[in-house]
Formats: sequence, C-alpha cells, structure tokens
Amino acid sequence: MKQGISGSAFLALHPVHVIAGGNSGRVRFHYRLRPSVSCAAAQTRIAALPGAQSARFNARAHSLVIEFDPARTSAADLRLALLDIPVPASPNAAVPLAAAEDALSRRGVTLALLNLIASGQLPEALRLPLGLATALPLGKKALADFRASGMTSHVLEAVAVTISLARRDFTAANTTTFMLALGEYLEESIARRSDALLKHLLRPSSDTVWVLRNDEEIAVHANDVKTGDSVVVATGGIISVDGTVLSGAASVNEAAMTGESAAVRKERGHRVLSGTIVEEGRLIVYAEQVGAATTVARIADYVERSLTAKSATQISAAALADKLVPTVLKLAGISWLISSDWRRAAAVLQADYSCALKLAIPVAFKSAMYSAGRQNILIKGADALERLAEADTLIFDKTGTLTSGDLEVTDAITFDADFSPEELIWLAASVEEHYFHPLALAVVAAAHTIHGRHFAHNEVEFVVAHGVTSVIEGKRVVVGSRHFIEQHEHIDASPWNAEISRLYSEGKTLLYIGYGGKLSGVLALNDHVRPESRNVVARLRALGVKRLLMLTGDHESRARELADALDLDGFHAELLPEEKAGIVERLKDAGAKIAFVGDGINDAPALAAAHVGIAMQKGADVARLTADIVLLEDGMESVVTAKNIANAVMRRIDANYKLTLGLNTGILSAAALGLLSPVAATILHNGSTLGILTLASLRTTDKQPSQVKRTPRRA
Repeated sequence: MKQGISGSAFLALHPVHVIAGGNSGRVRFHYRLRPSVSCAAAQTRIAALPGAQSARFNARAHSLVIEFDPARTSAADLRLALLDIPVPASPNAAVPLAAAEDALSRRGVTLALLNLIASGQLPEALRLPLGLATALPLGKKALADFRASGMTSHVLEAVAVTISLARRDFTAANTTTFMLALGEYLEESIARRSDALLKHLLRPSSDTVWVLRNDEEIAVHANDVKTGDSVVVATGGIISVDGTVLSGAASVNEAAMTGESAAVRKERGHRVLSGTIVEEGRLIVYAEQVGAATTVARIADYVERSLTAKSATQISAAALADKLVPTVLKLAGISWLISSDWRRAAAVLQADYSCALKLAIPVAFKSAMYSAGRQNILIKGADALERLAEADTLIFDKTGTLTSGDLEVTDAITFDADFSPEELIWLAASVEEHYFHPLALAVVAAAHTIHGRHFAHNEVEFVVAHGVTSVIEGKRVVVGSRHFIEQHEHIDASPWNAEISRLYSEGKTLLYIGYGGKLSGVLALNDHVRPESRNVVARLRALGVKRLLMLTGDHESRARELADALDLDGFHAELLPEEKAGIVERLKDAGAKIAFVGDGINDAPALAAAHVGIAMQKGADVARLTADIVLLEDGMESVVTAKNIANAVMRRIDANYKLTLGLNTGILSAAALGLLSPVAATILHNGSTLGILTLASLRTTDKQPSQVKRTPRRA
C-alpha cells in the first residue's frame, strides 16, 4: 500500500470502506497526518478537490470519511489527490492535530471520573445508561479494531466492561472505564512527549535573507537563495545556509546545533551552519547548501522519518502482543468455566501485554534519538539504532575520518630557479585565495605563516574538478592536479617524476603550479591523524566491537603506519570506491555485522552496503544522504557516543520487554486464580504499563570512561 509521499500532508492513507453508486459515493480512510498538519488545514484542502462534496475527520479513531460525486471522481482518484496535498505553508494557523486529540482524551478522562464519583449517589435507573455512555468511546474503538484486526487489547477491555455492566457491578465497570481512559491519555501523552522531544531539534530560521548581488545588498526570500550566493548576516541574524565565511568576523552562537554554550569566533575560511545566530559582528557567507540541503532542513526531514520508522524489535514485539490477545481471551474463558465466577473473567480481561509492548519500544527509541540529537547525531529511524547496537565490525575510511581532513602544506618543491619555496607558496595562494576547496584554504593558510608578497593577477577562472587559472605579469599561471596541467595546459611534469613519486609514497596530496607554460613546482599537503582516534578505537572495543578495520585509497606504507599507530585489526589500501563496497559485501557474506564510517563521495557505495552507515560532519552530500547516521559535529567521539546510545537503548528495551512479560503474566495469573478483583487488576495493569512507559521515556545515557587504557594488540 502506497504511503504518504515526501512533502505530503499524509504520512499514511488506507481505504477501509467504499460505497459508490448512483449520484453519491462514500469512502472511509484510515489516515495518519504529519505531526505539523491539523485536521482543519487538511479539511480545507479536501473541500477544494474535484468531486469531493464533504469531509469528516474523526481524530481519535484516525478516520476520514469523504462524500463524493461518482460521476466526477472515484475513491482511488481521491486517494491519489489526498496524497498530493502538500504540507501547508503555515501549519500553525489552525489548531494542531495533537492538541485536538489531547482535548478529546482529557474530556473522556474527566467524564469517566465524574461518573465514577457520582455513580454511588445516582438513582439505580440512571447508573446503567451513564455507564454505557461513558464506556461508549471504548466500545467504538473496540468495534473498529475488531472489524479491522480481529481480537485486540481494546476488544478485551470492552468485553471486560460489558461483563461488569451486564452484572450491574457499576463500581467495577466505571473504575475500569476511568482507569482505561486515564491510562490511554497518559500513554498518548508520553508518546506525544517523545515526538515533541524529537521535534524540539528543529531550529528556527528566517524567511528573509540578505544577499550580495551586483555589489548590492538585497533582501530575498529564503527559498530564492542559490548555491554560490554571498549571504550577509549581521548581529542578531540567523544564518540561513550552510557555507564558508568569505569575509568579516563574528561571534556565532552554535548552541542550537552543537550544544556548545560559548559563542565561537568565525572568520574567513571557517564553516558555518544554518540555524546558528550571529551574536556580534558581521559575516559574508558563501552559500554551499541552501533550502532543503541545509542542516536545519535535513534535521526536519530526519525527524519526520524517525517519528514513523519501525525497528525489527518493535515489529516483533507488536506481533507478539497481537498473538497473546487470543491467549488472554482463552484464559478468561477457562477461569470462568472452572469457577463460574464472572469477576475472575473480567479481571483477566483487564490485563494484556499489548499497550506496554507496543508503546514502550517506540518511546524508548525516540528518547534515544532525542538524546543522540542533543549530542549532534542525527539518526534516521529506530532501525538504524538497532543495527548499530548489533554491529560487531567497524570499518573506517581514513581521510576525513581517522584523520582530520584539514590539510596543511608540508613541502614546497621548486623546479624553477626564479622562485623560492616561499615565493612558490605565495604564487599559488594569490590565485587560490578566491577558491574554497580544502587544498586552496590550506595553501592560503600556509602563505599567511611565512614572509612573502601577494602577486597581482587578472580575473581568476575556475575549472571544475581540476584547478584555477589566471594571468600574472602577462604570463598564464595554473594551479591544480597533474591531469589538469598535463592534459589541459600541456605542461610536461615527467622530468621530475622521481621527486613526485617520493612525495606520493609518503601519502601526500600534490598541487602542481605552472607559470608561463612550464612547471614551476609542486606543493605537498597532508592531513593529521585526529588526536582522539586511538582512544576512540579502544572505547569502541569496550562497547563490544570485535574488529576495527581501515579502508583507504592511500599508499600501503602510509596505511600500515596509521593502522599500527591506532592499534587497528587490519587495513586495505590503494582501493577504488567500488573496491571498498566489495570488501564490505565480502565481510557481510562471512557473517559480520558492519558499521562503516566515511565522509567522501567515494565512500557512498560502502556506506550503502554496510548494515549501518555513519557519515562524518564534513562529509560530502551524497555520503550524508546515503548514511543511516549523520554526525553534525566534527569529531570521532561522536561515533563512540552513537554506539553507546544504541547499546544503552537496546539494553533498556530488553529490560522493559522482560518486565512487561513478567508483570503482566503475574497479574493475569493472580486474576485467573481469583486473587484480584476487576478493579485491582485494572489498577495494577495500567499502573505497571505507565511505569514501563515512564522508564522507556527517560533520557538514554550510559556512562563510559572517557579514556580507556588497554594493552596494545594486533590481530
């Protein structure tokens, strides 16, 4: 069955009943709206659909009934049209769906309580009608469940209340009705709270953005900002794009995105995130991710997914709960046949496994995802947490993962006597300062640390994926890859192959500088091993990871050196992107449960092939889209945090699962033996369910030592 499409107001829409004939038709859907969409907003859009005559929402039953003209439309066409209804631009203009449901639940609890208090004082003739009226919502839900799914927990509860009313035990019936209404209200409140915690991760943005166009600052709508725009943000403004600072300096409050309370100084070359606030200063930001590609938008998308995603544990627990319903019904029947005591049967029917099993697990997962989000980790659904907890093999890409990815110039080798090493760096920096590739930023940073002069040049031309060109003192200067200077600029680098090969063998990245049609020299760049990498490897072992490997396209000697330094179990070097994915597939076939950590475009196949993919904060867009888990903060510690949270939530779920089975089995047994009245069984069952849900909703934390000392090992 087709689910709600991306951007649709409906997350799910299933036809339940259709009548079409003559001049009128009627269709009833079971629906789920996005949390940000109200029934009123959706109803307004439905009224405008061709052929639709009326629409009625029953928020409590998640039922939508539409009357339509069969001559103009059909139930199938209406469903497609409903799935095309977009999320309203101003969802807060109407009362939210959650608030409407909350009001209905509170009213039901209040009426049930008033009836319970007053039932002993009412005339005998009024007690049965009022008891039936109070129990009517429960009866409607039970009837709808029975038609859709057969015997469910709601059906059992309705049967128990019906038995008590039939025996004119109004105290038991009204107490049960009240406890069920109160329990359902509190359960829904806890579930809504877990959703609200996740939605709290959404950060404010601004509809109006100031951009520089034709050297003039103009205000445009946020939707009109394009990649490559220069966005201006001054004191008090919210940064609306992800990008790099072109100019200016400011103190930026990143607490909304990183949790860091102290403002961070940002200046040229620094990366900034959407949703953060300029406390003081002024920045001009080169827009790299805009609109739906920004961090804020991705958080919103991930949150919407996480609210509906189900794990294998959740699905199996729900299936077990459904299977146990007939067992409870049989136990009630057997207890009545043996004892002829209807109170025993009614007491047994009060206690079932469904609520705690079906609600506690998603609440626990959502609580864990909220904890992860607070620690700058976006998790795309409960199943990703579950798979991460199961992971016994963790594979790292090297560059940007185990290493920082922040390059620095280590060597400046000149092949032209007219340039010293310092002048070669300044020559390259003079044209690279207009470019924001990591190589260019590293060259500019190196120039600022040495004495030299800026070379005046003509307009700089960018050649995508190759390099930059300009003209200095009438001669063409080119800075880029070997392929660029040889194939595009026809500059021969072969006379210096020995020196170039030596630098390559050291695992360094080379930048070639041509001037006046000949190779003037090369700059060698390298990045650093992250200082936390070794400790992270040890902590991951302590969290149950049995094997840690590294995959890289780097030279074998450099890869071996790094693997030894970090105490990894193995490595594969000089790999192409497809070869990384192939290694992941082979390990999976051998039975390994793999988590892959990467950041580049070339890591996307491996991220997709792994059981769970983790993308670093500075990763390429395709890597972040492919990954199941995205780190919003640059640092390897976040990998440990994610694994830690995954392990903790699975332990909590396992404990709650056992507690649910134990408590409810005990209540059922006591009720079947006549040790509990229907009222006592109701109180114990609902109380234990709420207790388990409260435990599930607690923030997921698990204390682990920040430093792990262990003896070196090699596999």
